[in-house]
Amino acid sequence: MKILLLGSGELGKEFTIAAQRIGQTIIAVDNYENAPAMQVAQGFEVINMLDGEALDRIVAKHQPDFIVPEIEAIRTERFYDYEKQGITVVPSAKAANFTMNRKAIRDLVAKELGLKIANYRYATTAEELTKAVAEVGIPCVVKPLMSSSGKGQSTIKTPEDILKAWHYAVEGSRGDVIEVIVEAFVKFNSEITLLTVTQNNNPTLFCAPIGHRQERGDYQESWQPALISDKDLYEAQDMAEKVTEALGGAGLFGVEFFLADDGVYFSELSPRPHDTGMVTLAGTQNFNEFELHLRAILSLPIFEITLEKVAASAVILASENSTNPTFTGIGEIAALPKTDFRIFGKPSSRPYRRMGVALVNDSLGTPLEEVIEKAKNAAALVQINY
Repeated sequence: MKILLLGSGELGKEFTIAAQRIGQTIIAVDNYENAPAMQVAQGFEVINMLDGEALDRIVAKHQPDFIVPEIEAIRTERFYDYEKQGITVVPSAKAANFTMNRKAIRDLVAKELGLKIANYRYATTAEELTKAVAEVGIPCVVKPLMSSSGKGQSTIKTPEDILKAWHYAVEGSRGDVIEVIVEAFVKFNSEITLLTVTQNNNPTLFCAPIGHRQERGDYQESWQPALISDKDLYEAQDMAEKVTEALGGAGLFGVEFFLADDGVYFSELSPRPHDTGMVTLAGTQNFNEFELHLRAILSLPIFEITLEKVAASAVILASENSTNPTFTGIGEIAALPKTDFRIFGKPSSRPYRRMGVALVNDSLGTPLEEVIEKAKNAAALVQINY
């Protein structure tokens, strides 16, 4: 099969490697040359994916069997036409459109499905944001309708934060939609990602829940399995199945939840492998999240997902701008037991850009705190030279 991969970052790179292992062809697309997935794909294209005509051109050129989005900043309304042409959009054109825009997915979850979600409002100007904040209350969280990895997300703690939050959200927005969502702050105890695998001819499956810690809206460490009560897990699984069923299609969804005293709240959804799910590269499961996504896309039956180990991942972040970053400490991290790592191969760096990840695993029953600390210490061994 020929797969057109729209977005070629580290998640796309691991997906490409998984696809090539079972004989698939990948054309990697992004808005800059030498993106990570381009380095391992059979072909690549460099375009602005918000340019609908450019997107149409490469689809017509390559005639893919599948279109697999990896990022948000895509002219996703074109996907409906591609489906009419007989191309499979992953998971579906509806799923891609709804989840690339926080307004569509929030309204689906809250209004159509009636699931528990934080109180929210929308705003297209700083004045509307001020009104929305008054309605949902302080503290609250402001996010661009289109963004990824926490970009443009901030917390309003005082009225003086409103204008700053507006400008930050607009700067962090991906796409040409200038609109933000304002969400009431949920007093949660922890948050999880529930990797949910929908299949064309088989039941929906769930990976063991993944816990994570965020800074600036972007994950810093993730671990599997997360600590969660059976009651909350069943509730999260039920919510995830309802949302993914409403969106349609086959593939892996990263569904995020807040765990609070009064139950489980839906938070976010990505129709593709999730950054916190990189912990599955540590061998926690019989199939990592990229292999699961691929198998579901190709309608290869997945009998079960089994938890094999406890593991943690910790990100390796850049702190400066560079057009030629290099790395030291590779020998040191390689010498650690039960430890692995990935250097993503991004051709440039900027402050807080994710450049790699450290992965640590251990036998089931090992205290999570120990594994997380080892992952953080391992990531700290890798230094980026600018």
